[in-house]
Amino acid sequence: MKVGGRQYVTVWGSREGVPEVRVIDQRKLPFAFEIESLTTVGAVAIAIRDMHVRGAGCIGATAGYGMWLAAGECRGSEERLRELAAQLTATRPTATNLAWAVARQLRALSAHDASRWPEIAWREAEAIAAEDAEWCRRIGEHGLPLIREVAARKAPGEPVNILTHCNAGWLAFTDWGSATAPIYTAHRAGVAVHVWVDETRPRNQGARLTAWELAGEGVPHTVIADNLGGHLMQKGEVDMVITGTDRTTYTGDVANKVGTYLKALAAKDNDVPFYVALPSSTFDWETADGVADIPIEERDGGEVSRVEGMLASGELAEVDIVNPGSATANYAFDVTPARLVTALITERGICQASREGIAELFPRGGG
Repeated sequence: MKVGGRQYVTVWGSREGVPEVRVIDQRKLPFAFEIESLTTVGAVAIAIRDMHVRGAGCIGATAGYGMWLAAGECRGSEERLRELAAQLTATRPTATNLAWAVARQLRALSAHDASRWPEIAWREAEAIAAEDAEWCRRIGEHGLPLIREVAARKAPGEPVNILTHCNAGWLAFTDWGSATAPIYTAHRAGVAVHVWVDETRPRNQGARLTAWELAGEGVPHTVIADNLGGHLMQKGEVDMVITGTDRTTYTGDVANKVGTYLKALAAKDNDVPFYVALPSSTFDWETADGVADIPIEERDGGEVSRVEGMLASGELAEVDIVNPGSATANYAFDVTPARLVTALITERGICQASREGIAELFPRGGG
């Protein structure tokens, strides 16, 4: 996607001079656009853990490039390589793409002599990043007919109203995004769309990131408080919900940013289609029961009790918003059971959120 007229992806590697991984520092958006250079595995781990980068696909691609740095840092030691791989994998527990990308790199490297590891890891990292963008582009193609179908029932020029939660846009992947890919594809095809953007507390990824993305693409949108979605559905102001996911079981349960489950319940009660968009790298092929078995990341409560914003002076500042001394809880994700999901939109097409539906598109577990 473009920023200031220039094409960007969220993460890329550079072999000019010192090997480095470059990422868009998402902590600074939308108030500043900055590129961060990461030259060690430790720096990559910090960037993932502290959410300089976030979003399932972007985390996976960043970890893929982190393994490229690890292939150089380990100096041919398989033991050290696996230690560095474990350091990356431990940064965030919920998103599948992270462990998937690290495991993919380890498999690729194990097939070659250590002297070739840096070159092999570079090629694999580039492939992971490129596949992520391509799969998201295909998600856009498969999701477009769903939006066109709703548009055909509308009066001429009346937009299709789509509600999304958190940020599953191009910032969350290497390009295009998952939940936003059908929206961008429809907008570019001339289909009138309007997006209700949940603010998505506590880190406000919707208000800060999704809104910034949509504005850059010229997509009409409105930022709303997280709790407004149900009211809008009751009033007929939402035609469909499209969210992303950080981990989806092979039975169709969906782990996404906390608050997604509540949107799915409201959508079910108001007969609003609830779609989840994901590349196959986000499937968990080992887990059947998402509610019981998907690990839910618990983050620092300071993300709940404090909020960052821009002052009238143009400076960024954090302020306290919670009663001093009150305890805070910060569960980063929740699980939406498959029974509440209308369908999954993947790079291979659309399927039911069920063991059988997923198996029709991915008969060998994604292989």
